[in-house]
Amino acid sequence: MRSPAHRCRDIERQAGYLQPEHCAPPPPRPRSGTMWFIRDGCGIVCGVITWMLVFYAEFVVLFVMLLPSKSIAYSLVNGALFNSLAFLALASHFRAMLTDPGAVPKGNATKEFIESLQLKPGQVVYKCPKCCSIKPDRAHHCSVCKRCIRKMDHHCPWVNNCVGENNQKYFVLFTMYIALISLHALMMVAFHFLYCFEEDWTKCSTFSPPATVILLILLCFEGLLFLIFTSVMFGTQIHSICTDETGIERLKGETPTWQKTPCWEGMKAAFGGPLSLGWFNPFSDLSCEKRQSSRVHAAPQGEIVEEDVIEIQAEY
Repeated sequence: MRSPAHRCRDIERQAGYLQPEHCAPPPPRPRSGTMWFIRDGCGIVCGVITWMLVFYAEFVVLFVMLLPSKSIAYSLVNGALFNSLAFLALASHFRAMLTDPGAVPKGNATKEFIESLQLKPGQVVYKCPKCCSIKPDRAHHCSVCKRCIRKMDHHCPWVNNCVGENNQKYFVLFTMYIALISLHALMMVAFHFLYCFEEDWTKCSTFSPPATVILLILLCFEGLLFLIFTSVMFGTQIHSICTDETGIERLKGETPTWQKTPCWEGMKAAFGGPLSLGWFNPFSDLSCEKRQSSRVHAAPQGEIVEEDVIEIQAEY
């Protein structure tokens, strides 16, 4: 009897989905520096909402709590800290959204490409029937990105992109920095409420007391919601890295056929090298050493093969 994992993979490779006449020919090699961006309406709206919520938090923190404060040192320290974390959060979001998560070249399921892999007789390769690509190990098809993604964890509408091999670091940093600014905002809201209860409400803010209370309550609700949400996401991503098992692999119950990487080695691979400040920098690229083993080249020109399960035959 087949395992649930096998059943899921059979559905993904089912010949009924295969329509060779709809497969586009292999595209030309993309130019270096081409920006990756998913044109998905829901994802774009979620991305814009994310930035607007951060800007709302910036507005309340600066104009409701810090600028009216009588302590210049308090305002400078907390303003610098909050704005630095917010900048890093938005930069991480930007990188996670515009970084190719590890897309397999579309339409590379050609006889010429399979021959270039130099596989041994008896080895089997699988073709994705949806994007007509040869699927590397641990790659899964994303219906939103319309591509097979290497080590795909999940598709996140909040970053309008898949979380995969190439951008997991930026997604982890995004969740971490959003959780930190949410915690920082909640702490400042608590201190500001205590300050306003002890002083005259008309002197603790440039806004009227009702407007101040409403703005602070909305910020408190936003901060609490995103603190819980991003903390959970951060924890699940770290767990996935340490167990060397993506979210979609865990969801499908796939039996690991790969050699699992130890936790610390997985962290170094995901964040681009040994522990350093670069781990927390959304502007640092991942190391070239990590990417060499998983590089997928564009396919040689040729016709798309019709089979979705291709076994390499021995030459006689």
